[in-house]
Amino acid sequence: MDTSVLISALRSRQGASYRLLTLVGGDRFELNLSVPLVLEYESVAMRLVDLGFLTVEDVGAVVDYLCSVANHRQVYYLWRPFLSDADDDMILELAVAADCEFIVTHNTRDFEGVERFGLQAVTPQEFLHEIGDLS
Repeated sequence: MDTSVLISALRSRQGASYRLLTLVGGDRFELNLSVPLVLEYESVAMRLVDLGFLTVEDVGAVVDYLCSVANHRQVYYLWRPFLSDADDDMILELAVAADCEFIVTHNTRDFEGVERFGLQAVTPQEFLHEIGDLS
């Protein structure tokens, strides 16, 4: 799950991103995390504190929860640069290391070419369709 999806879910309780976040930890899909991704989640989510969307405690609780239910992965190989946005390369590397089928993002164009690794970049709404959750 790309950071764009997490931030969208934290900003609004409506939409596919929020629905997807509510399903994390269930049996519909597995979330995979790496240390760099967790640090990015936390760093970007802390910007929402400055905007008044969340408190520091809220950010900590969300990140702690995600870490408690996700698969933790170490990435031992790098293909940088591969994607047009170098910040997204860590998502690609994690997805390959975790043997994922999907990268869920709002910025699918930033992930063009991931098909070479057996991955599909999909939006949260498309992913909800894939897992059979349309509510």
